[in-house]
Amino acid sequence: MITANMVKELREQTGAGMLDCKKALTETNGNMEEAVTWLREKGISKAAKKQTRIAAEGLAVTKINGNSLVVFRILICLIYGILFCRMFFHIFDGFLIY
Repeated sequence: MITANMVKELREQTGAGMLDCKKALTETNGNMEEAVTWLREKGISKAAKKQTRIAAEGLAVTKINGNSLVVFRILICLIYGILFCRMFFHIFDGFLIY
């Protein structure tokens, strides 16, 4: 039987979500070491899935300081809507301070 304390302990060890920890413990019949391994394997497969995604949206910003210095930055991201967020643009623009 999987207890809340077992899930809590696994969460503290791995930093994984509660439902993922519960599922890992269920899949491994309550074995903590095997559950940690199960979570690692699952995390690796999630990362592999994300690796194939294409970042097709981006933002390019330039700043010119007189006639001597040009700074050009490009940021490419997966989430289209974040490019229109003022706070995000302000943070990105802050990277151009020289």
